[in-house]
Amino acid sequence: MTSRPLSARDRPWTVFLVFLRLGLSSFGGPVAHLGYFRTEFVQRRAWLSEAAYAELIALCQFLPGPASSQAGFALGWSRAGLAGALAAWLGFTLPSALLLIALAMGLSGSGAGLPGGLVHGLKIVAVAVVAQALWGMARTLCRGPLRTLIALVAAAWVLLWPTSLGQVCVMLLAGLLGAGWLRPGLDRREGGLVIAVGKRTGYLALALFVLLLAGLPLLAGFWPNLALKLADGFYRAGALVFGGGHVVLPLLQSEVVAPGWLGNDLFLAGYAAAQAMPGPLFSFAGFLGAAIDGWAGAVLCLAMIFLPAMLLIVGVLPFWQRLRQLGRVRAALAGVNAAVVGLLAAALYNPLWTSSIFGPLDLGLALLALAALMVWRLPPWLVVILGGASGLLLAA
Repeated sequence: MTSRPLSARDRPWTVFLVFLRLGLSSFGGPVAHLGYFRTEFVQRRAWLSEAAYAELIALCQFLPGPASSQAGFALGWSRAGLAGALAAWLGFTLPSALLLIALAMGLSGSGAGLPGGLVHGLKIVAVAVVAQALWGMARTLCRGPLRTLIALVAAAWVLLWPTSLGQVCVMLLAGLLGAGWLRPGLDRREGGLVIAVGKRTGYLALALFVLLLAGLPLLAGFWPNLALKLADGFYRAGALVFGGGHVVLPLLQSEVVAPGWLGNDLFLAGYAAAQAMPGPLFSFAGFLGAAIDGWAGAVLCLAMIFLPAMLLIVGVLPFWQRLRQLGRVRAALAGVNAAVVGLLAAALYNPLWTSSIFGPLDLGLALLALAALMVWRLPPWLVVILGGASGLLLAA
């Protein structure tokens, strides 16, 4: 890893504050989070190029765990090393985690989550955020008819086969098409993903990932206690799930409801509240841990469900950076980047559009939010506040 001195913008505290603001304002689920990240780190702060950002998204989509949290972890590492990565994860996760933990421990008076109108307004803003990201990425990553065709096919594929396996398959196909038909030299001007992770660190992270995945069930079997069982269950859920927070729901339900640690009604109430929170849906682990074993359980479950995703991204990065220097790999990445645009287009329609736009008023609010972002260039956090307030007014 690099040993350059940290500038003011590279200090972990600065990284934490940047991601804390995103953790407070990034509503709409993982796809919307990636849109907020693009606005903040590609457009506003220029931490990385459009191509490098799409490459990072593609890599995170291939790995188990929450893609937006993995991307944030990698971006934090790129700015301030391991401390920056942890600061990015903590800042992005802390707001939703604390709210859900407070709800689970009875510190929230209503226990019913956010008002329905407010949630609806926030979801409409998420449509505008993703539409802005889609437009910007398509202009950069879909130059030429072949890349445009790959993006369109990827969007149709995912809409017809809406599973995490379908996403992985379409990106593999796009990579093969890119390697066979695109000229690698066309992409050399595009800045690639450069995050300083040494090979020794990568090997250590991958070894720890495998060791915990195999060792925690053995430890929980030999020394049966609540902490080890929670660590095993939540680590396994984070390690074996592709597709983000919604896909992990049945695994977590089997881990905490089946043994009788938590009632199903309380589980579903917490999951419903998590939908209304900003930040990663995996923060739901904090609610479950707090409901089972207070603050200690909340911290343990949060750490264990995110840990495998972080170990994997650190373990894969040093080898990914070497592979991407090969000409055919660069061409494959061009195809994969085009497919990422298609995946974003599919997600814009389903689930964002289908769960948010129900009539002319909703469409008008979404267009106003899009104009605020692209024409008037208002900051996303302000658009989020205005959109939430508009949703409350529409529901009144």
